[in-house]
Amino acid sequence: MTHGSAMEDGPPLAIDPLLDDPGTRIIVCCGAGGVGKTTTAAALGVRAAERGRKAVVLTIDPARRLAQSMGIDLLDNTPRQVDGIKGEGELYAMMLDMKRTFDEIVEAHSDPARARAILENPFYQSLSAGFAGTQEYMAMEKLGQLRASDEWDLIVVDTPPSRSALDFLDAPKRLGSFLDGKFIKLLMTPAKMGGRAGMKFLNVGMSIMTGTIGKLLGGQLLRDVQTFVAAMDTMFGGFRTRADATYRLLQAPGTAFLVVAAPERDALREAAYFVERLAAEEMPLAGLVLNRVHGSGAAGLSAERALTAAENLDEGGIVDQKPGKTRLRGSTGTSPTSPAVESKQPDDSPVRTPTAQLTAGLLRLHAERMQVLAREQRTHDRFRALYPDVAVAQVAALPGDVHDLAGLRTIGERLATGGSPSGSPSVAAS
Repeated sequence: MTHGSAMEDGPPLAIDPLLDDPGTRIIVCCGAGGVGKTTTAAALGVRAAERGRKAVVLTIDPARRLAQSMGIDLLDNTPRQVDGIKGEGELYAMMLDMKRTFDEIVEAHSDPARARAILENPFYQSLSAGFAGTQEYMAMEKLGQLRASDEWDLIVVDTPPSRSALDFLDAPKRLGSFLDGKFIKLLMTPAKMGGRAGMKFLNVGMSIMTGTIGKLLGGQLLRDVQTFVAAMDTMFGGFRTRADATYRLLQAPGTAFLVVAAPERDALREAAYFVERLAAEEMPLAGLVLNRVHGSGAAGLSAERALTAAENLDEGGIVDQKPGKTRLRGSTGTSPTSPAVESKQPDDSPVRTPTAQLTAGLLRLHAERMQVLAREQRTHDRFRALYPDVAVAQVAALPGDVHDLAGLRTIGERLATGGSPSGSPSVAAS
């Protein structure tokens, strides 16, 4: 079936001008999980590279799909060049390694002895592997590193899926607040004081904390935290500084946010949260990418008419309505050259030919597709009524999953044309 134009209202999202603009340095794809965000980011990277940009795609998705689709055995914390790009540009891809990124920060901002003490600290190992918000913070750290290197002229970021809108925007502040917080400063005081004064404070302070915080954390963990804090003392300000710098980078004119969604109620409700949050944070929203949009080349045949036609076929209303004799048009009687046509079965039921059965089944499938289209249209209309100025690019659903560069190239072309490649009819499948 072909992609209809039922939802092509509102301002279109011009993807190619966005990718071609040398002032566009960062594209951030955000949205809920399961809406094709990672695939969209990869497709944008492929299209940008094939239009002459030197692009890198930073994904947070641990699935192997992206690496396989780009012909890479494994993605890691180091950008890997993607082979098979057509054109003068280059494409690199990488997958965030949260712990490795944290380790790199420690190694870059401390001497070897202190770095070793931090990396071997049990509390640091827990923090770097799974502290709340660490993944989002490290995604922003890695983005800052990539942008600072100036090696790529376009960075496409696939953000972590988040139920609570844009957690990754909050993560730098949250981790910075934790590292700059009163509790950490209290733990850091003995190490700063040093000598007898420090020991005296530590003895008094620990006797108090052991009875309160110690019971919550456990004595060993508390000591690990203190050791960690003492070693990290000189780095805390750097976390806050870099977090603020990355946040400002996201607000800068060279950054463009794309909200990715599917034409479903929950997905577009989530997209609405993202649109509102980006506006509140003064982040530059380029538009909405609506993935997996269904269409039909027979949109003129409504679901109701298709079902009625199918019922007529089932009841014999089109082929041999009733058993009996039916004369040929213009015939006045029977003769050897004008025989009567009789359709009668032993139980007097109407004849249902295989063709009629197949046609009725296809009509019912078409009716189901038209009902899906109508539901998607209503959902899209509600979003459009709330956000009439948000530009939209639609991507028709593909028959199967994207598993290679050709598939990513097709997605990129559909993104740019607002539907099917080169504006031609596109196959849409659920």
